Amino acid sequence: MKKVIAIDGPSGSGKSTICRRLAERIGFEFLDTGALYRAVALHLRQNNLTADSSDAEIQSALSGVSVFFKNGLVFLCNRDVSQAIRTPEAGHYASVFSARKPVRDFLLQIQRDAALHNDIVAEGRDMTSVVFPHAWIKFYLDASEESRAQRRYLQLKEKGMSVTMQEALKDVRERDLRDSRRDIAPLKRAEDAIYIDTTLMSLEEVTAAILKAVLEG
Repeated sequence: MKKVIAIDGPSGSGKSTICRRLAERIGFEFLDTGALYRAVALHLRQNNLTADSSDAEIQSALSGVSVFFKNGLVFLCNRDVSQAIRTPEAGHYASVFSARKPVRDFLLQIQRDAALHNDIVAEGRDMTSVVFPHAWIKFYLDASEESRAQRRYLQLKEKGMSVTMQEALKDVRERDLRDSRRDIAPLKRAEDAIYIDTTLMSLEEVTAAILKAVLEG
């Protein structure tokens, strides 16, 4: 396995944007695990599965399914779903289905395989604890609930989506509960992960702090 910089944290802590910037700066590949979960959620919803579906039904629906990145795009069964997975609904169901064992089992090896031939920056909820427990360097990004909701709100507004600040805050709170309380691979800070509170930091400041730690490592 090549070098892995693993970064975990709750929704809205800035992981995806920071990881993209970091990967570009140091010449690593960026593993957007959130996109993988969104693609799987999209597939399950297209097959009429819900939070009440059984593990057997989910496992059956994922049989023979392929999810992968190519040239910065996300493909589901050889179909570009890069835009389709960026809706609030896709994000909601990605969080819902990520708590299910068949989904996590399905994506585990796909994520690990990304580091077989490339140095990567991997972001998610369980990168440091489950997927890459022996990562080269680990980080845990955090921020206040209000700050994360504000970031989520602005992100959706920039995409032209109709959303209120109250809805963004509700979404963040619900994701936090699902991510931290699920039985399988709950969101938690690994003991050896470097903690960074991004609440009062700009993207550039967070990137600089991580780069400093990487270079010192």
